[in-house]
Amino acid sequence: MAFVTLDLFSALLDSRAGGTAALDDIGGRRGWPVDAAEAYDAWDARNKASQKDTVEWVPFAEHSRRALSATYRELGLRGDADADARRLLESVADWPLWPDVTTAWDRLRTAHRVGVLSNVDDAVFARTRVAPLVEAVDVLTSERLHAYKPHPAIYRRAAQAGVDVHVPASARDTRGALEAGIVVVRVQRPGHSVDPDGPLPGLEIPDLVGLPEAVATLMR
Repeated sequence: MAFVTLDLFSALLDSRAGGTAALDDIGGRRGWPVDAAEAYDAWDARNKASQKDTVEWVPFAEHSRRALSATYRELGLRGDADADARRLLESVADWPLWPDVTTAWDRLRTAHRVGVLSNVDDAVFARTRVAPLVEAVDVLTSERLHAYKPHPAIYRRAAQAGVDVHVPASARDTRGALEAGIVVVRVQRPGHSVDPDGPLPGLEIPDLVGLPEAVATLMR
């Protein structure tokens, strides 16, 4: 039996759809002149950059707040970044699962231990639609590991926790896990690709339906 973790915000949740919908609601109330998708992409990029530049761990919610504040300044958006960041993170309860998640998860857990490895606070994770699918002991968050992707430390600590295979979609997660020596099965999600300058995953699959067979292949 392998311990298989999946990334929360790329492999399991359609975060762009969920986050854009939340910002569309916020922007509609605030009278923003820009499209919500543009605001989401700007916030998401800054959020990830903030995590990457972290020397000492700070909560995911704080990264999100800083990123939204910077986005408001750059795009000239009206709003209370602190209050709106809280609303944005509260909205993760509505962020949709990719359509293949539930079936694939149920199939995978019949043969393997299945968990989550994610840059997220425990409280934020608990709101998501993924939370009811996974045992608490198998949730490896940045809050618990006190490190953020793509820093090697988070993957080393995941490996120490017993992780055998990680399933990302994003380029930074794929490269980070591979460079830390973790076996990777990359799921191909819209809007994500591999780093052309980085190592290639052992296997790539078009969706999670083929994940149980992919893990079996890699663990032979």
